[in-house]
Amino acid sequence: MELEQKDDFKSGFITVIGRPNVGKSTLINRLIGQKIVITTPKPQTTRNKIQCILTRDDAQLIFIDTPGIHTPEDNMGEYLVEVAYRSLNKIDLVLFLVDVKQGIRTLDKKINQHLTGLDTPVIMVLNKIDSISKAKLATIIEKGEQLGNYADLIPISAKTGHNVEQLTERMVELLPEGPMYYPEDMITDQIEQFIITEIVREKIMYLTREEIPYAVAVEIIQMEERKNGELIYVSANIYVERNSQKGIIIGKNGKMLKEVGKRARHDIEKVLGTQVYLDLWVKVKKDWRDKDEALKMLGYRG
Repeated sequence: MELEQKDDFKSGFITVIGRPNVGKSTLINRLIGQKIVITTPKPQTTRNKIQCILTRDDAQLIFIDTPGIHTPEDNMGEYLVEVAYRSLNKIDLVLFLVDVKQGIRTLDKKINQHLTGLDTPVIMVLNKIDSISKAKLATIIEKGEQLGNYADLIPISAKTGHNVEQLTERMVELLPEGPMYYPEDMITDQIEQFIITEIVREKIMYLTREEIPYAVAVEIIQMEERKNGELIYVSANIYVERNSQKGIIIGKNGKMLKEVGKRARHDIEKVLGTQVYLDLWVKVKKDWRDKDEALKMLGYRG
């Protein structure tokens, strides 16, 4: 199908890249205007490339959220880094996010090396400026300008929205003229089942500690309408690597699992716009993060 091209309409695919927990998902949710990508204070929240779409009268911006660049310790970690760097192919613009609270670190410099030589324009986005002084920000801006030859360097706060409109306008300026790739009312290309698994995983990450979050994967087993479409029944398996992790997620008398289900159901109902019955089961899949077969089954490898 041939895509319609309007006069003076711009469009393009924008990769958002950076270290774990620099605010990539928070920024995308802010740009889109609602929560599509899960966010937690813990690193490595995002595991898949997620396309979110912002459509304006003059432009359509398709954002690709990526896993945080980190030093991998297992097959899952290697996959996450591979996904992030692969997202730099065949795109129109890169947003390179840096957490000003932590400053420019070794991993930022490593990411910069991957961006050097790209034909694609790169905007360095200095995020979390609400958390530091103006003097410290000025120092980081100077260091950022020395790091690479960027199309622009823009300080923002994804949390408060400060300067995000300025960033959006600059992105539109840098995008090429192009068609509307997606319908104007579409905000993500992800299927509902994927969004549901991400919501459940987010709640587990908020409510558990230490190694538990990274040992968790969620799979939808069944999803169907009931009561003449007034209720959606969702059954999902939560996979962990050890029995001790299973016990933590279930909690004493099932208390933790109930809380995960309660919080997840609230968000899922907002996404689906209807009542949801969420049935969660916790299962052990030993060392699944190091097994290609398990990674494929859970959608982390093609």
